[in-house]
Amino acid sequence: MNIGGGEYDARTRTSEGVPGAREGARTTTRTRLPGSDGGGNRPSNRPGRSLVTVVAVVVLLIAAIAFANRGGGGEGAGGGGGAASDNKNDAAADARPTAPSGEKPVKNSPGALASGFAHDEQGAQSAAANYAVALVSTDMMKPGKRKQIIQRLFSPAQVDATTKRLNKAYSRKLLSSLGLDDEGNAPKGVTFISRTVPVGTKVRKYSDNTAKLDVWCTGVFGNAGEESTNPVRNDWFTLNLELKWTDGDWKIEDFTQKEGPAPVNSDNRASGADEISDAVEKFGGFTYAR
Repeated sequence: MNIGGGEYDARTRTSEGVPGAREGARTTTRTRLPGSDGGGNRPSNRPGRSLVTVVAVVVLLIAAIAFANRGGGGEGAGGGGGAASDNKNDAAADARPTAPSGEKPVKNSPGALASGFAHDEQGAQSAAANYAVALVSTDMMKPGKRKQIIQRLFSPAQVDATTKRLNKAYSRKLLSSLGLDDEGNAPKGVTFISRTVPVGTKVRKYSDNTAKLDVWCTGVFGNAGEESTNPVRNDWFTLNLELKWTDGDWKIEDFTQKEGPAPVNSDNRASGADEISDAVEKFGGFTYAR
């Protein structure tokens, strides 16, 4: 068979079952492929198995190379995504989905606050998403942990003022209303939950050393326990953050929070306190490096 074109003579076969053929006679089938001299150029409707196999192998190789380049951090990987992002006329440029960039994600030990973000717009978005997780977490209820978070995430010039501001916000009265003691601990048999999940980020303004961003979030919040008067519920809110490039990383200059946007509540069955507590203990959180 000549795949590139020309004439192919099939092997002769008996005439059994062929209308009008003499019994025992042999017939010859001639098939003209695309590019032959004597017939139409209509392509075959069913490509050969070998051709399909070759195409499949090529597709798999391309997918494997693309996957390998995701973590490469090399010049080729970074350059491939830059052309599209540089198009100022792209109508959807303000709502880009998270996509592989070629930049290596930040690497931190388990339980540590994420740091070491890239000095670019994408790095600022990654920092904002990670910081949203920390700012609305159970550790913010504990004075000692709260101090560590502020010192790590905020620019040095803002640490003292932010510490005073948040210590006032997380007052004894507020902690008591949440069913927590002065150290932010829940009573025995009760699990306090505050876990945030960033849904998306938006850059409002960006320069080489400053960025203003919004992080749209959802999360779960409350106390899981039979005696709880503050049941676990979901929440939707947006964090507005102002970041500044300081000492080789993005740091928070200021932040505010507002409600929503919130979708219509679904009709999912509410889980019991034990099921919620078990889920919090068994399902870890994520790092949102882009």
